[in-house]
Amino acid sequence: MKTLLLITLFSISLLAQTLHLSIGANPSRLNPLIATDSASSTIHRWIFNGLVRYDKDGNIEPELASSYEFITPTQLQFTLKEDVHWSDGEPFSAKDVVFTYETITSPKVFTPYSSGFDIVESVEAVGEHKVIVNYKTPYFKALEIWMMGILPRHLLHDSQDIMTDPFNQAPIGTGPYTLETFELSKNIVLRANPNYFEGTPKLDRLIFHFLPDPSTEFMMLRSKKLDLSTITPLQYERQLDSSFHEAYQIVEDISHTYTYMGFNLEKPPFDDIRVRQALSYAIDRQALVDILLFGHGRICTGPFMPGTEAFNPSVKAPLTDIEKAKELLAQAGYNESNPLTFTLTTSAGARANVAEILQYQLAKAGIVMKIRVLEWQAFLNTVILPRRFESVLLAWSLGLKSDAYSIWHSQSIRKGGFNFVGYKNDRVDALIKEAEKTIDQEKFGQMYQEIFAQIAQDLPYLFLYIPNSLSVVNRSLSPIEPSLVGITHNLIEWEKMVQ
Repeated sequence: MKTLLLITLFSISLLAQTLHLSIGANPSRLNPLIATDSASSTIHRWIFNGLVRYDKDGNIEPELASSYEFITPTQLQFTLKEDVHWSDGEPFSAKDVVFTYETITSPKVFTPYSSGFDIVESVEAVGEHKVIVNYKTPYFKALEIWMMGILPRHLLHDSQDIMTDPFNQAPIGTGPYTLETFELSKNIVLRANPNYFEGTPKLDRLIFHFLPDPSTEFMMLRSKKLDLSTITPLQYERQLDSSFHEAYQIVEDISHTYTYMGFNLEKPPFDDIRVRQALSYAIDRQALVDILLFGHGRICTGPFMPGTEAFNPSVKAPLTDIEKAKELLAQAGYNESNPLTFTLTTSAGARANVAEILQYQLAKAGIVMKIRVLEWQAFLNTVILPRRFESVLLAWSLGLKSDAYSIWHSQSIRKGGFNFVGYKNDRVDALIKEAEKTIDQEKFGQMYQEIFAQIAQDLPYLFLYIPNSLSVVNRSLSPIEPSLVGITHNLIEWEKMVQ
């Protein structure tokens, strides 16, 4: 009887060490330098570290670095922690930092993140645990760019092609977790790194259940088979009972994302701003917030998030005006006998519902919008990367520090770049470059608010809405501390008590 009790307690202990999460798409590459999809970042964020990071209040603090110091406005010195090892046991050193810089700036590596390093003049290793970064000019993101995950030189310096290296599917990092299993369209398992420099995480395993169907994910959640997830406003308002609330706590806050409809600006019909303006007048954004989000969100008016220095409160979304939309379409050569007809492409899942509402709204102005829905990887590889689309429905996740270059500068219209709609504006280009050299936060905010207003006027996107995040957390997990950077900022401290 005593033996059985010990076995039972041991089994409960093992169960308590596992955190069950979900992932809705296959990660493309688990390499932080070249992964551009949210599924990949969901996984690699636990495997790699940067030199610095944000704390729970959004302030920059050392991570792989033990300290940093600006020797001059254009010279930054990092002192690295000496007790850090890669998960294969090799010591982390300044050579890894230099290698990461050389990799991300290599012409053989296609990544939108390289733009953040354009103002870096050089990166030098001074011994094993000191790095000197020289900038061409003072740089407003001199520290933030070093939140990029650092790569292991000893494993990749002989790689013939970083873009296709097997490392991208079997990464080795310095982070709190290591990759245990990864197969396409199957669960992904991470194991706690026993040699993590900040201490072994208390949760032994993270299991990311592959659930591409949101309804299946919700069923798993209601069955108490997931510990951490998100829910939709519909689920929150209509589909939860008292037992669910007893098992889970719900944390609501504005998300760091916005949903938009983007246009291929280099081809008809969307190279004509009158067409884009007509669509903007034909859409009822508040209806999207009310119908899709049940009020758990707000209208998006431009490319930077409310609450940041870059947000321009004077820019308002246009009110719905069907007659104005028809007038603009007529000016562009469209009418009832020759209606504006185009295809909107998006990924499978909730965005298909958004597309259907947009289709209904645009039809009121005589616009015929066809909908094409693809699986996420097919969407990226056959539509976004080769830029084969008329319009797309997507969302951006944004960091705490606004940086317009990778999405809005004309130089980002390149292979692997995020400016896949082909937006070009000389004034915006100039302001982005000027702001890069601006350390004065007030002046930086003024320039970025002008960028905000100009982009909103040019309508390369129809900015639609900003949803609230509705995070669901198993009440047996603690300590849960909501913060500016999300509730998982202290996940390595979480413990799971099984009743």
